[in-house]
Amino acid sequence: MPTPAPEAAPAQPQHAILPGEPGSTVDRRIAGVLPNYRTADSNQPFLPLTNGQKWKIAYKDSLDYPSYFIAGVFASISQGNNTNPAFGQGMEGYSKRYAAGITDQILGNVMTEAFYPTIFREDPRYFRKINGSVKSRLLWAMSRTVITKTNSGRTTFNFAEWVGNGTVAAIGNTYYRDERGLGNTMQRLISQVETDTISQILKEFWPDLKRHFSKRKDALASAAD
Repeated sequence: MPTPAPEAAPAQPQHAILPGEPGSTVDRRIAGVLPNYRTADSNQPFLPLTNGQKWKIAYKDSLDYPSYFIAGVFASISQGNNTNPAFGQGMEGYSKRYAAGITDQILGNVMTEAFYPTIFREDPRYFRKINGSVKSRLLWAMSRTVITKTNSGRTTFNFAEWVGNGTVAAIGNTYYRDERGLGNTMQRLISQVETDTISQILKEFWPDLKRHFSKRKDALASAAD
């Protein structure tokens, strides 16, 4: 009786699996609100992104519906503080502030996650450190706006983050009439980099917070029984 041929090993993926896709264990949103499509695990073997996947991340981040609610909240705050008075007040002023915020958001995603990563051959994902002390992980998350990976997995200066947000800040001179010039452009650039840094800190610690609250919920449910 012939010996049956051994089963072939399952083919290993050649490219990364994005959050929300089959096979991914990463939440596509943080707390169900903040887009999390470009988060990866640094403890796993590095798998590169295709250029198409970079644009897919930018597309998902740009069209994720909770982002539009968040933009509305920030537009309301800006309206209340009368930021950029040239926009005016009332519904017209609010609409202009909202449109400016959405424009910044979409341009930022495209420039830092797709356009410049493609040009500079960089990986736009945030790779969680996961292990180590809270301090070391916090410093890691903060440093990723300066350091990133190339398409081959090597570390490099994060050109896409700075050139991309710089491009968006410069374009902002066309519609932020009260905030034109080099100083205001640099301020918008730094503000966006700071926002991205906070986002990376949330990406780093969100799974830990999720497990903590899940255990607490289970403990409260057990105590109630």
